[in-house]
This record gives sequence, structure tokens and C-alpha cells, in this order.
Amino acid sequence: MKPTISVIIPALNEEKNIESTVKNILSAINDNFSDYEIIIFDDSSSDATGDIAEEISAANKRIRVIHNEKTMGLGYNYRKGIELARFEYISMIPGDNEIAPVSIKDIYSAIGRADIIIPHTVNYYTRPMLRRFFSFLFTKTLNLLFNLRLNYYNGPVIHKKKLIKSVGLSTNSFAFQAEALVKLIKSGYSYIQIGMLLNERRYGRSKALHPKNIFGVVKTILVLFFDVYLFKRIRLI
Repeated sequence: MKPTISVIIPALNEEKNIESTVKNILSAINDNFSDYEIIIFDDSSSDATGDIAEEISAANKRIRVIHNEKTMGLGYNYRKGIELARFEYISMIPGDNEIAPVSIKDIYSAIGRADIIIPHTVNYYTRPMLRRFFSFLFTKTLNLLFNLRLNYYNGPVIHKKKLIKSVGLSTNSFAFQAEALVKLIKSGYSYIQIGMLLNERRYGRSKALHPKNIFGVVKTILVLFFDVYLFKRIRLI
């Protein structure tokens, strides 16, 4: 029997991208799952993102929209999405339409091969050089601190709902997925890494390098380090 999935879509000012994102996800879902739901988080957008999301929801009963009164960030939307999710697997695909449709299908097709499916960017040159530098630094730092060999920590990772709920995610920052991966992998769960292609962003701007987000990432790494090595809250393998 095919699995079921809950897809979380965070969107902040993505009026020109949200519809294409949903269409690509639906195309991938139809080939791989017996049932699904999509939860769109309009993260207090100032454009028409929320209205477009409502129109999408009105046409499909499996799609619902959550409107945040203020911008809460990716980590919050992910944690709230996990809380609301009803199905077996959890996926988060940002509403910026950056992940190529073929890669969404590849990621979903890999479900069942390990406890965690970890996508990593293959055509990284599609992103600005400064973002590539910070991504490289972030990945190398985490691998060094926690003795891991991951290619990427911020992709559309697939988790079993029961596992991701057991983690007890604490951050609302951009490092929410890093927190989940370190905790789960250090607890002994299996994973595979698969390549993914990115579309060049045609509309809007990434929010990843906002100073507030960078501060949140640094704070999350420090908390993780203390949890693993000082407070021993995570079983090392």
C-alpha cells in the first residue's frame, strides 16, 4: 500500500510563485501516495499570497491555509505544520517554486528507503555567491561539530511523522532542519542523501540572509552543541 503524506508550504510574499509550487507538488504526490494533505502557511504576507492560497484551497479540499498574524519564520511554520499534520510522512516545500518538479518527484519516490530522506542541491550555482558561501560554512561547521558527513542541512527533508514529533524541535530559526537531523541521526536513525535540482528564482527575494535569521542559526548551533556534548540530552552513536 502506498504511504500518506502531509506537505507544509511556508510562503512569505510569494504571490507569483505559490500556485506553481502547489501544482508541482500535486504532480509528484499523485504518483507516490494513497492520500495527502497540503498545509499552506501565509506568513503574514503583504502581497496577494494569502488570497491566492485561499483560491487554491477552495478548489481542493485536501489543501488548507493558515494565516499568521505576524511573520513567524520557517521554523515556527514547520513546527506548527507537524502539530497539525494527519498523515504518515512530513514534507516541507517552500512556496518560492525553487525546487525543480522532477526533483520533488525523485524525493518523494525515495520514501521507504531509509528513515530520513535528505536532499542536497546539485546545481548550487543557481544561487547567489554570498548565499552559497554561508551554506558551505554552515554545512562544514555542523559536520565538524557533530562528526557527520551530510551534503546539505536545509533541504526539503522527508521525515516519518512519529520520528520528527519525538525530536522536540525548539527553534523557529532557519536551522530547524539542522536541529532535527542532528538529533535523529545521533539517535541512530537511518538516512539517505539524494541530489536535487533548483530552479533559478524568477520572482521575489530569498529571506535566508536576513541578520535576524543568521543570529537564530548561530544560536541554534550553540544550543545543539551543549545538548549533545554538555547536557548529554542526545544519545551519541
